[in-house]
Amino acid sequence: MIRGVLAFLLCLLAMPAASASEADTTVYFLNIAPGAQIYELEGHSAIAVDIKGRQPAVYNFGVFDFDAPNFVYRFVKGETDYMAVCQPMEPFVRYYRSCGRKISAHELALDPAQKRRLLDLLETNVLPQNMTYRYNYVKDNCATRPLRAVELALGDSIILGPAPFEANSFPRHTFRNIMRHYHANYPWYQFGIDLALGSGIDYELSRREMAFAPAELDGMLPVAKAGGKPVVRKSFVLSGYDVSDPREAPTPWYAAPEFVCWAFFAFTLVLTLRDIRRRKVTRWFDCAYFALLGLTGCLLAFLIFVSVHEATSPNWLFAWLNPLCLIPAVFIWIKKAKAFLMCYQITNFAVLLALCACWYFLPQSANPAFAPLIGAEMLRSFSYILISRYKK
Repeated sequence: MIRGVLAFLLCLLAMPAASASEADTTVYFLNIAPGAQIYELEGHSAIAVDIKGRQPAVYNFGVFDFDAPNFVYRFVKGETDYMAVCQPMEPFVRYYRSCGRKISAHELALDPAQKRRLLDLLETNVLPQNMTYRYNYVKDNCATRPLRAVELALGDSIILGPAPFEANSFPRHTFRNIMRHYHANYPWYQFGIDLALGSGIDYELSRREMAFAPAELDGMLPVAKAGGKPVVRKSFVLSGYDVSDPREAPTPWYAAPEFVCWAFFAFTLVLTLRDIRRRKVTRWFDCAYFALLGLTGCLLAFLIFVSVHEATSPNWLFAWLNPLCLIPAVFIWIKKAKAFLMCYQITNFAVLLALCACWYFLPQSANPAFAPLIGAEMLRSFSYILISRYKK
């Protein structure tokens, strides 16, 4: 009985101290501007906690170990593990300042109970048994995780303000178009994304889904509301050391995928006309091109049928890029396989023609540089069919 009374008195004594601690706590949602590396192009987010009398700390959900075993294979397969860590704020800010990246801070309008809930959630997330999570590029990342933590602490859904991308010239607000906006200076990177990711990133997004990009979330938070009340008390630039844009300069037009691919198409057209005129297929060219298509198709098949990435399947490019493209690369050297190769080229030409005819109606957006590559493949299939019939 005496122990129970003492425990009750100790709790009463502790309550004012806890309240004072929460009253002296300020929580900020940090958004870092895009950087130069490909994994930094949409920016970064974190939560900063400043408790009076303590060193400010940052809860960072975007930490990964590139040196982890089989990192590249696991990344391609979709088994990328990220970590949530708590780190001192001073070196965190210093690093991004040294990279020339602006840091925006949004002070969250939380009452003491909400602050307590948020701190408990953050501390739970960085425990050794909880710190590692399966990263999802568009659905579960360094921006969506802290945003969800704030929402849980508030106990209500956050209604975000308009996204900066909504004022853009893109006709549709999709994951792919937002990526294209932020990858404008990195067209080859976007070319790879457009190859690897299928129609799952081409649907119209809600504002909440647009927040997958920290740079978009930065513009949506200042006017966000939860339960009719503002989520952010005030916003300011924590570090404005952005003398120059840290991202790479725009890729010159002559080195961009579209120009390179059209130049390749022009070369293929000239070669095909030459082959038709002399009634002889340039086998080394067909072998090299179809081998490249087939090997890319093998990678695409892995992404579609093995990978667990969010949006690698369905991918309509599989009609163009698939392992069957290796058939002409090999069988063009085998005389006895002419009939089989002829059947393949007729089928391939028909499939590519149907793909081009139906592309406008498909739920997947294509990179403009794909058109000349598909056209080049159609030319080579057509030339093989025509020359083979000439010989007969």
